[in-house]
Amino acid sequence: MAFSLYSATVPAYLQALGSLAGLIEKADAHCAATGIPPVELIEARLAPDMLPFTYQVKSVKAHTLGAIQGVRKGLFNPDMTTPPDSFDAMRTLVSNTIQELKAISAAEVDSFLGRDMRFEYGDTRMDFTAEDFLLSFSQPNFYFHLTTAYAVLRWKGVQIGKIDYLGRPRLKRR
Repeated sequence: MAFSLYSATVPAYLQALGSLAGLIEKADAHCAATGIPPVELIEARLAPDMLPFTYQVKSVKAHTLGAIQGVRKGLFNPDMTTPPDSFDAMRTLVSNTIQELKAISAAEVDSFLGRDMRFEYGDTRMDFTAEDFLLSFSQPNFYFHLTTAYAVLRWKGVQIGKIDYLGRPRLKRR
């Protein structure tokens, strides 16, 4: 089987975004059940020098759909927009990201192979091929932010476990 950049990225993005949608639902339900103000989870961070849960959610989008959009342009810059400020806004962001990713064709993503790609932030410039950008830069960042979002909620007492993080696996079809 030939390498498919699409198969190495988009299905994993969709699986994890489904997981993230479930984490947001459980966080919202936890607040409702315990009386904790939602902002306490939305703004929670693991350490003072880390960004909050809401930023982690926004960054999952940035390193999935945003990464694909960056490869289309040949340039990726960090997402400097304000993170969502409510569970509803997070749900919308994740849902829209899923829908936009589902609309991207495998042929388009596979056509990115060998394409020049640059990451820019401030004075930092990093040149990649599209596949190396997606697989060695954005994909690790995407998993970092997803894991951090999970860890924040777990630390704050939301009843979640490994299966909530893993999401729905892509099983063999019969």
